[in-house]
Amino acid sequence: MKNVDTNVVKGFGEEWDSYNQSSLTDKETKDLFDRYFNIFPKDFFEKDKIGIDVGCGSGRWAKHIAPLVKGLHCVDASNQALNVAKNNLESFNNCTFINATTDSLSSLDQKFDFGYSLGVLHHIPNTKKALFDCTSVLKKGAPFLIYLYFAFDNKPFWYRLCWKLSEPLRFLISRTNLPIRKFITTLIAILVYFPISRFASIADKIGFNSRNIPLSTYKNTTFYTMRTDALDRFGTRLEQRFTKKEIHSMMIDSGLTNISFSKEIPFWTAVGYKK
Repeated sequence: MKNVDTNVVKGFGEEWDSYNQSSLTDKETKDLFDRYFNIFPKDFFEKDKIGIDVGCGSGRWAKHIAPLVKGLHCVDASNQALNVAKNNLESFNNCTFINATTDSLSSLDQKFDFGYSLGVLHHIPNTKKALFDCTSVLKKGAPFLIYLYFAFDNKPFWYRLCWKLSEPLRFLISRTNLPIRKFITTLIAILVYFPISRFASIADKIGFNSRNIPLSTYKNTTFYTMRTDALDRFGTRLEQRFTKKEIHSMMIDSGLTNISFSKEIPFWTAVGYKK
């Protein structure tokens, strides 16, 4: 059986088609990019490098990388998402768009200078195998950047409890059709994401550390991002979470070395180099 959940693929295609990220300002997209790529070695973004974006979605990361490199292979299991990426990246002539799952990456018959997969592999049934398949198409010494949902291993008990209480809601919402998912998750963005994130912003301004306030990561983002991520969080049928230790172990088993983790939100973002 292929290492893919077709319902998840369909859901993300619908998500990126609905929220194609074209409404985001250049400043916000750059801020988001810097947040995820702050630990990535910038010397691999050069005009002689060819990279791979696994699970490119709307192409929001590729938009910042394509101008810096020789070529970028944008891969996604959803044709619907891939069409969104094509539209968003139409001004670049060095992007190759490929409809493929992680277990068919070997069919590309190419080795890449660098790669990344952000917020994707935890939505694949066998995350460890998916990571191995990603690293198998890298050249020796190539960096690979990964972002996986964290298991709140660096958060207090009550923080983890909040997530546990939200899980039944995600289970129910994710099994509805798109109009209902969008309506409910928009309400969640309005009633939960927005007020709590703005409370975190106020807390910072008056001298309190908002690090352990749920949703504080959205304190400087627009409502558009909140609405997108609410659909991502509550509209996805398959969600897996991993501790820092588990991610490190998976990266080692996938042939990566010299692994380092970002100390900043979001958790966990890590980079390793192909042996």
